[in-house]
Amino acid sequence: MKTKMPRIIAVSSGKGGVGKTHIVANMALIFRGLQKKVLLMDADVGLSNIDIMFGIAPKYNIKHLLMDEKSFKDIIVSYSDGVDIIPASSGIRELTQLSLEQKMKIITEIENIDRDYDIFLIDVGAGISDNITFFCSVAHDNVVVLNSEPTSIADAYALIKILYKEYGEKNFRIVINSVKNQKEAKDTFRKISLVSERFLNLSLDYLGALPFDERNRDAIILQKPFVNLYPTSDFSKKLRDIAKELLTREVNLLKGGMQFFFKRALQVG
Repeated sequence: MKTKMPRIIAVSSGKGGVGKTHIVANMALIFRGLQKKVLLMDADVGLSNIDIMFGIAPKYNIKHLLMDEKSFKDIIVSYSDGVDIIPASSGIRELTQLSLEQKMKIITEIENIDRDYDIFLIDVGAGISDNITFFCSVAHDNVVVLNSEPTSIADAYALIKILYKEYGEKNFRIVINSVKNQKEAKDTFRKISLVSERFLNLSLDYLGALPFDERNRDAIILQKPFVNLYPTSDFSKKLRDIAKELLTREVNLLKGGMQFFFKRALQVG
């Protein structure tokens, strides 16, 4: 029987291709290394990627849950490094737009998982679809990943704007990925921060920046976590700093629990 609600962290990006899933997969292992019990959910329910990152081939996935064939307990995969994973499905068009009933089912299953997790880490798909805003709106923390490209900044701002204006989200943690140096990171954060302050009167929380490392591509091809392959790299060190920094941030304790989840499901249904 569960005795606590885990800290729910949704990691999103307005634009695809900014390295979000790579960051989430490695962050899960870092949290585990910090002695946190981690449940990682691939919430891009129509296009699975987390299983590829870890080099696993799950027998069941969220499709089986939503079709009433399996429970969360049945589809959870335990990775060798101690992270539990809820895999998504791939190529299932019907799951790209979850119904209210499907959202309620996910919420109920999350509440009924009979394990005490410290961290529930959600890899949210890129963009501003209803699925994405749903998972972001029920999280304690919204981590938004972007890079220095103008399209990435614009799309990240669009996501923040929708979550703020339509769902009242105010706490956004920003991570800048694939930077050449700290100047590029600060310039990128300044751009999205200024537009958020000017048009939304909203201050963003800068978590940190991750350096470009061409070996990230190698890790993805090998289907091995980067922090395991290159634990002493600058990227791994910076990601550990970001994960530790995130845990120091206060969260809204009113978010979480069955009543809050159902309220949000109805709101975005």
